[in-house]
Amino acid sequence: MLLGTQAVNDAGHLEIGGCDTVDLARQFGTPLYVVDETALRDNCRRYQAAFAARYPGESEVSYAGKAFLVTAMARLVEEERLSLDVASSGELYTALQAGFPPERILHHGNYKSDEELTMALDAGVGRIVVDNFFELRRLNSVAGEAGRVQPILLRVAPGIDPHTHRRIRTGQEDSKFGLNVRDGAAMEAIQEALRMPNIKLLGIHCHIGSQLLDAKSHEDAIDVMVAFLAEIRERTGQTMAELNIGGGLGVRYLPDHNPPTYEEFADLVCGALTTSLKRYDLAPPRLLQEPGRALIAETGTTLYTIGPTKRISITEEPGIRYYVSVDGGMSDNPRPQLYDAVYTAMIANRAGQPRDRVVTIAGKHCETDILIWNLPLGDTDQDDILAVQSTGAYNHAMASNYNRFRRPTVVFVQNGQADVVYERETLDDLLSRDRIPERLAKRS
Repeated sequence: MLLGTQAVNDAGHLEIGGCDTVDLARQFGTPLYVVDETALRDNCRRYQAAFAARYPGESEVSYAGKAFLVTAMARLVEEERLSLDVASSGELYTALQAGFPPERILHHGNYKSDEELTMALDAGVGRIVVDNFFELRRLNSVAGEAGRVQPILLRVAPGIDPHTHRRIRTGQEDSKFGLNVRDGAAMEAIQEALRMPNIKLLGIHCHIGSQLLDAKSHEDAIDVMVAFLAEIRERTGQTMAELNIGGGLGVRYLPDHNPPTYEEFADLVCGALTTSLKRYDLAPPRLLQEPGRALIAETGTTLYTIGPTKRISITEEPGIRYYVSVDGGMSDNPRPQLYDAVYTAMIANRAGQPRDRVVTIAGKHCETDILIWNLPLGDTDQDDILAVQSTGAYNHAMASNYNRFRRPTVVFVQNGQADVVYERETLDDLLSRDRIPERLAKRS
């Protein structure tokens, strides 16, 4: 499963962006996140082009910063003419410090503090996606104090339960996100927002879940959302200018994962949306989307150094298990522990070797820290470099200092050049926020 610019070079090593991954591991150390910049830019362009060619109205693609966001990523997103979805003051600050145009920022979150709302207003973000009545009323008040009229989208729950892991489902009725369409809460919020002097309601938003390997849930959600647009027009006389259907398109974590291509996904989504709009005699609203994983996941690879291998007797077939330990784990990739996430990997310094031995990849944390169960990998030696694929999304973004591990370096690679976009934390970084109260100070 070679992704993007990945190739096996003449030395038998995995190469990404023209860079030998074994050389990258030696130069920058491991664990190391490697992002294929050429593939990432190509993904941004193809996704936008797929919808621009198929949707009869305007289309806007916002990159979901929660998947992976550093200042260099914000710069790349801006260069590729995408908008940007942020979900905290930290993500917003990162975007602003990178010089990202605030009018192309959407601010998300089910609980935005007054500090975050004020920060968004002061920055002039293009849209705030309002999640609940409390936030709607608070934003109207804070915007009034600032002498602003803030454009918003209202997040609604369409009642769609997608076929994905229970912890990444977000569009069902029983969800912390959004206002329910079916029980009338969403309509009540629409009517209230339209009466507010400091709110400009542009449209409605939904997000149904992540890592979806078909378009069925999006098609179902579109039916609900367009029907709701028609109801808004009937009940209020207002035609909403924008419809945001979120993100959620899945990626290849394993060779047998087969998500739609961007073009296939656009065919299905635009077809369903056009049909629904005609049914209700609605003009095409501006179509907004927020792909994150779909753009960044497959462009990321994590490199580890292999340490000891342990042979264990087990009762089930085949009677033995090989635990191969690496120098990272749940602090740089918590997804297997959180979501039962699955990955594949290869030995980067022997990328073409036969995969005739099944092993289990274990992290080095003080937990049952398993990155990959039962991986066909082949022989392993100490100091081999393991390359775990499709780690661009929610790996660096969710990394932690558990066991006081240091967050790894991130490099962008392109045309044989590797550039650091996030420096590995130092041991002093780990202590930089520690404070010892006087009563615990060492006595002389």
